[in-house]
Amino acid sequence: MTGVVVSEQAIRSRPTVAVVGGGISGLVAAWRLATAAEAPAVVLLEQSGRIGGKLLAGALGDLEIDLGAESVLARRAEAVGLLAELGLAADVVHPVTTSAGVLRDGRLHPLPPGTLMGVPGRPETLAGLLTPEEIARVAAEPTLPPTPVGADVDVASWVAARVGPAVVDRLVEPLLGGVYAGHADRLSLRVTVPQLWQQARAGGSLLAGVRAAVEATRRDGEPAPVFAGLRGGLGRVPSRLAEELTGRGVEIRTKVTVRSLERTAGGWRLVTGQVPAPVTVEADAVVLAVPPTPAARLLRAVAPAASAELGRIETASVAVVAALLPRAALSGLTGSGLLVPPVEGHPVKAATFASAKWAWVDELDPAHVVVRASLGRAGEEAVLQRDDGELAALALTDLGAVLGRELRPVATRVVRWGGALPQPAVGHAEAMERVQAAVAAVPGLAVCGAVIDGVGIPACVAAAGRSAAQVLRSLPGRPGGSGGPGAPGPGATRDGGGPQGRMTA
Repeated sequence: MTGVVVSEQAIRSRPTVAVVGGGISGLVAAWRLATAAEAPAVVLLEQSGRIGGKLLAGALGDLEIDLGAESVLARRAEAVGLLAELGLAADVVHPVTTSAGVLRDGRLHPLPPGTLMGVPGRPETLAGLLTPEEIARVAAEPTLPPTPVGADVDVASWVAARVGPAVVDRLVEPLLGGVYAGHADRLSLRVTVPQLWQQARAGGSLLAGVRAAVEATRRDGEPAPVFAGLRGGLGRVPSRLAEELTGRGVEIRTKVTVRSLERTAGGWRLVTGQVPAPVTVEADAVVLAVPPTPAARLLRAVAPAASAELGRIETASVAVVAALLPRAALSGLTGSGLLVPPVEGHPVKAATFASAKWAWVDELDPAHVVVRASLGRAGEEAVLQRDDGELAALALTDLGAVLGRELRPVATRVVRWGGALPQPAVGHAEAMERVQAAVAAVPGLAVCGAVIDGVGIPACVAAAGRSAAQVLRSLPGRPGGSGGPGAPGPGATRDGGGPQGRMTA
């Protein structure tokens, strides 16, 4: 049987924590563990051949760009704080422009300023995008009676009841589609737009609430930056974390599928590898940082209530088509990109003019520009069932039709994210509270990831930090832990090993 060899001294020196999942959530959980006082030994197990999850840098022709997430929410401290911890603060940048276009009836209109997930604060900003009748419906919102809600609702029904369905169809849907790849009538207001949820609970004018929320983000009268990126791309973050983690003795194993999670007398056993020759990893504690479906599978025997909740979570698949185009292809266009509402009937749901949005991308090639098109929404995976060449051709032909010009790329790159975006339905927050409670009742176990707090990188960083703190409290020799001072962790058994081990036959 295949096993892991590890020194007896390493086994007994400190407890071991296994982190399952090498996306940003798993990497940050490992970082919080490895940088804690009296840090445990840490092993990170990732199913794919690389770490980073939705943070991915890659080649487009001769250029190295972000092919996954390209920005973080700057108004939350977690992600920009992590960049500072990693020594990357000097490379943090903000978009050159955040203005964008929205397609209506085949024409692009400016995205109205002062909106909150597409909900306007001032009706007059909607001129041109909405019809006079639709704008009048928005303007009448302050005269409506208060409609406070007591329980979670879907985004579409509540927003439409206050300002009319046109705002949902033309503004809210494309913005939610860009963040969650979902549909407003299926997504939780409480989870996806918490500021609007607070307004819904309080009642009163939605327009006034949006204006107050927008004003609260201003600094010295000017809007604070909404987004931040990294010179060279956010795809640098996983490699920097990996470098720092390995420097602190963390072992990172890729191409490792955890097939089952078992309780032992002293902690946990993670069974990996193939059935004929399984490899086990023994640990005092485990952090699961994987999507809801594999998390539900691994929790089935040890936290069945949490497993059942996670097993009901639906996900959406998306694809990004990056293209390198001659600069003349985007001549005369302004802004950082465009949004395409579902009612327009296009396969492309959004496009980012990366060279216009980020100065560092624009500086990469004086003769060409980078454009990224995104496709895929929940329940609409059929558009993605094409090979890379066909999908790239579809995206560029469709985007060209939207822009009214032919797009002839010098190079293209297709990246697919299968089942990557959890869909927080109505009641999702309460369901995740039940998951957290069920997992917390099991000593030495924690879960994190986009399904818990939301798909944004800051939310994932925050959830990973909480999970690391939770398992640290459970470790032997700590207050509330399962062992006394200096108590050895399981480390390794006859067919498994601790994080400092090497695979042997």
